[in-house]
Amino acid sequence: MLVRRQFAPLYIWLDLVFLAVFAGLLLWKKKYMTVAVGLVMGLVYLLVDYGIFHLVCHSRSITPGYSLFWVLVWMSMSYGFTNFTWIWLWLSKDQHLLEWSLLILIWWLCCPLITSTFSGGAQQIVIQRTTGAYHGYMALLLTVGYLSAIGYNLKQADRTKRVNLLWMLAIGILVQFGWEAGLLLGGVRSAGLSLEEKLMPLFRNSLLETNLGMPYVYGIFVWLTARFTETLTPRPHRLSLTERIQENNAQRVRR
Repeated sequence: MLVRRQFAPLYIWLDLVFLAVFAGLLLWKKKYMTVAVGLVMGLVYLLVDYGIFHLVCHSRSITPGYSLFWVLVWMSMSYGFTNFTWIWLWLSKDQHLLEWSLLILIWWLCCPLITSTFSGGAQQIVIQRTTGAYHGYMALLLTVGYLSAIGYNLKQADRTKRVNLLWMLAIGILVQFGWEAGLLLGGVRSAGLSLEEKLMPLFRNSLLETNLGMPYVYGIFVWLTARFTETLTPRPHRLSLTERIQENNAQRVRR
């Protein structure tokens, strides 16, 4: 399966402004842990995208004249930061989850449309990768992660301390779907390919790519938030992992 993005350089500059605004808003609301997780995961995305997809699998290519490394630095930090801050806000059931979600989704849709109007005749950046070389490894990670979560739930007699698998699946699938749909509707994803080639990444990536990490991200979330608050200060009373799961299950997204 071929996954391609096509956009003018203006797209990168506009997105960098958005990232600065988004990070500033998170810091203004004292979402320090959320920002820290987003920055770390941006680096993880870069390690995967450049280190594994490009250097190991040789699946990445870019239009001649543009630096693959620097474009991947931006892409990894952009989607790594945005995706995982959004995931963290979902997991923590932030009271402004609707506002954060609309901000991200509107930008993913509007950024390419603004770029196409104001970029003039700038040469397009075309970056693409093939996915057959590593989707099996992704599927293996997804299988191990969800089997572990299912096994934990089967052993846990107290329903209030079980992992909310439906919430985890919803986050893992919908975050990636929002990203893929924004790219597709904005004309960035799989430009120049057939309808089938355009739709395949939307559905397969939504089910697999972000979702494969959700059990692991959830485990990190539970471990960190059992010990520290969102402002990165130690909790007055540290919780066990099962107690933190129980506490998180009891929380609701309120307007």
